[in-house]
Amino acid sequence: MDSNHKEGLSASLEDYLEVILRLEDESRVARAKDIADRLGVSRASVTGALKTLAERDLINYTPYSYTTLTEKGKEIAKEIIRRHETLKEFFQDFLQLESEHADANACRVEHAIDSQAMDRMVYFLSFMRRCPRTGEDWLESFRSYCKGRVQESRCGECLEKLRSKQHKGLAGCSG
Repeated sequence: MDSNHKEGLSASLEDYLEVILRLEDESRVARAKDIADRLGVSRASVTGALKTLAERDLINYTPYSYTTLTEKGKEIAKEIIRRHETLKEFFQDFLQLESEHADANACRVEHAIDSQAMDRMVYFLSFMRRCPRTGEDWLESFRSYCKGRVQESRCGECLEKLRSKQHKGLAGCSG
């Protein structure tokens, strides 16, 4: 199970860690006002969340001061961002969702997916980009298919070409 799930963090608290890390990357520290603005929540909500995260030793927090992540908090936040970015890439590049829609879905799914499924998705994305049987031309064909520019009736042509390549031993690795 992921380290953030071991910590018993809610999706909301994970969002706070993610925002704090992004603010630290931009400004070295996070202010409650900036956190509230990014998350679209009240300052009172931020204060409650920061107290909870500080109690769990995930942030360094003093009221009316700057907030920074502890090493433990930074590790968890980096994992949350890794999941988010991987999911967004999958939704946007592979499933052909618009960027905003891909981002919104990634934000929802990142809190629920376990480490085994996430790791498998990373491997899948890597495979899809590198395998000669898939690669960029395969992705471009899928993009066209999603946009309705490729008719299913033409799939037979591609399958016949693939069978021909396999017969000649040109179809790439077999596992």
